[in-house]
Amino acid sequence: MNFLWFIIIGIIAGFIAGKIMRGGGFGLLVNLIVGVIGGLLGGWVFGLFGLTASGIWGSLITSVIGAVLLLWILSLFKRPGKTIS
Repeated sequence: MNFLWFIIIGIIAGFIAGKIMRGGGFGLLVNLIVGVIGGLLGGWVFGLFGLTASGIWGSLITSVIGAVLLLWILSLFKRPGKTIS
């Protein structure tokens, strides 16, 4: 059941991160995948700083921060005028 929550929170985080990174998003499907990967990245980054998230809200915040970070990194490699779909 925890894996299912991880996926759901990642999808929500990807959607929110896509809205935050206006112009930096890559479309709905990619943003959702980025949200799931961003959850892992956010957990790793928070772990580096000695922070932990507890509960659904903490996991969502961690995932959103990780997804925004990942979208920002991906936007550095995005060519102007080209979109990834």
